[in-house]
Amino acid sequence: MEANLVLSYQSFSKVSIRNIKINTYYKYNKLAYPSTCCVLTKPPHNNHSSNYHVYKDNWFDDLAINHLSQSIQATTGLRNKKSGYEGFVEAARVVYVNFNSTHQANLVIESLQRAFPKPILSLVKMLLPESKWAREYCAIFTTIFFPWLVGPCEVKESEFKGRKENNVVHIKKCRFLEETNCVGMCTNLCKMPSQLFIKDTLGMSVNMVPNFDDMSCEMIFGQDPPPPDTDPAFMQPCYKLCKLNNKHQTDCNSQIKKKDHLEIS
Repeated sequence: MEANLVLSYQSFSKVSIRNIKINTYYKYNKLAYPSTCCVLTKPPHNNHSSNYHVYKDNWFDDLAINHLSQSIQATTGLRNKKSGYEGFVEAARVVYVNFNSTHQANLVIESLQRAFPKPILSLVKMLLPESKWAREYCAIFTTIFFPWLVGPCEVKESEFKGRKENNVVHIKKCRFLEETNCVGMCTNLCKMPSQLFIKDTLGMSVNMVPNFDDMSCEMIFGQDPPPPDTDPAFMQPCYKLCKLNNKHQTDCNSQIKKKDHLEIS
């Protein structure tokens, strides 16, 4: 939390220092009266901390989070000692800072393949060829079994080829995006690999459309995603308070592409 620290010098209007941390020590030689007034202020617009959701994970949530986290760590060979969702985010962060965007997507897909046995996915793909029923089933399944990953979500209706279908999952505030506060981690470690993984394993097209203003997202089953070079999500600048300080100057996605250009493809 930040505050306005106002140092009195004859009157509050003479000397004013704004937006400094409360615990920081400041000296001012000419203070006539050693009094200090601190006024709490609202956090920056894109900090989102005022509406931060506190999750109370149950045993199933903890089991699923740990399983996916360990799958990522086993794939990369890079371990961390953190637990719960914090350990999962740390495993994802390690992927993001150590590999280029192509390798990031491939590593996440490989991790998902470790987490979800291929025979089961192949069976689901065979039993659920793409149809209205399959799209709506995927939407319902996501809202029941994946809130531990993305946060509270609900099924919404949309128009699909001239007909109404309940094929959209509306994620009210993405847990992963809120925790990372990084656009690049959202697009490179969630959106892109998830779209590819679901298409490859289930034969189901899905377009994930994040809203970086309110951190919501929509998963539209049956809709092909646009190519990355025309997808608005990949043109979005990162948050000013991105938790990866070395990657938030302009656009995490742009910076990753620059890194790709320098590395061996």
